[in-house]
Amino acid sequence: MAHLASKETDILEYDVVIIGAGPIGIACALECKKHDWNYVVLEKGTLTNSLYHYPLNMTFFSTSEKLEIDDIPFISNNPKPTRNEALEYYRRVVTSNELSIKLYEEVKSLKTVDQHFIIHSTKQNYKAHKVIIATGFYDIPNYLNIPGEDLPKVFHYYKEAHPFVLQDVVVVGASNSAVDAALDIYRKGGRVTMVVRDAHVGERVKYWVRPDIINRIEEGSIKAFFNSELTEITETSVNITTPEGDVTLKNDFVIALTGYKPNFRFLEDVGIEFSHDEKHIPHYNPDTMESNVKGLYLAGVICGGMETHKWFIENSRIHAKQIARHISRQEN
Repeated sequence: MAHLASKETDILEYDVVIIGAGPIGIACALECKKHDWNYVVLEKGTLTNSLYHYPLNMTFFSTSEKLEIDDIPFISNNPKPTRNEALEYYRRVVTSNELSIKLYEEVKSLKTVDQHFIIHSTKQNYKAHKVIIATGFYDIPNYLNIPGEDLPKVFHYYKEAHPFVLQDVVVVGASNSAVDAALDIYRKGGRVTMVVRDAHVGERVKYWVRPDIINRIEEGSIKAFFNSELTEITETSVNITTPEGDVTLKNDFVIALTGYKPNFRFLEDVGIEFSHDEKHIPHYNPDTMESNVKGLYLAGVICGGMETHKWFIENSRIHAKQIARHISRQEN
């Protein structure tokens, strides 16, 4: 593969451009460095942007060794590592290995031209022989699409409890993120009501947390409406449809943690095809991770489409090595 810059002064040429500097994007960069390929990682936010936006006190479901990449040890002080420990780990992997990563540079378009890829970002134009997309799914919330959702009091991401002390807060959803937020706000002095579409707290909720939220609901410390949906948000209240009829509650804030989805439009614009069902899974070869677009690879949780509980750091770390093997075979 070539290691020279393009003769065109406004385009930088690379063997591989990786889009996304999360854990899997970092793993792909490590593989590129091992193979002495000329590569760059482009990230629209900070390093491991999704992890950075997780709640400040979040604890992972997995143990630290399952979050390791490229067999680089992840030492944690706890059985389950925290957000801050993960940020420190991935930071050190990047800096110690001097990986080529450009932060705060969003890719605006990606096109195939003469068996190459042309990438336009907010700062630069690039030409690449291969492209790896490892952008995850945390950027676009699953919106409720109800009146009032655009009010400033509504949040689709949760960081910490302090802003909600002494406030009437509705938490929508019953996944890990929703349960963590509800418990955190309750314990910091907020008045919490959960609105849950299903009949019970999610089965995927962390096993050491699920009994806690169930007990808080049963004792009345946290109020919960099951088989219910939020239908309208106003400046001072919310409307909820429940099995017993419609309910209006006094409200200061709404935290709608109803999940997230990949940037399907970006993938579609590139030419990637999808399954014709609600899962909307992108087409790729599971052995090589190459998509239906030749030379364009998918890595990490983005491979699951709307099945956002299918791929995690733990089971998608191997994608980097699969991609590298396939690119190496094409070189020979």
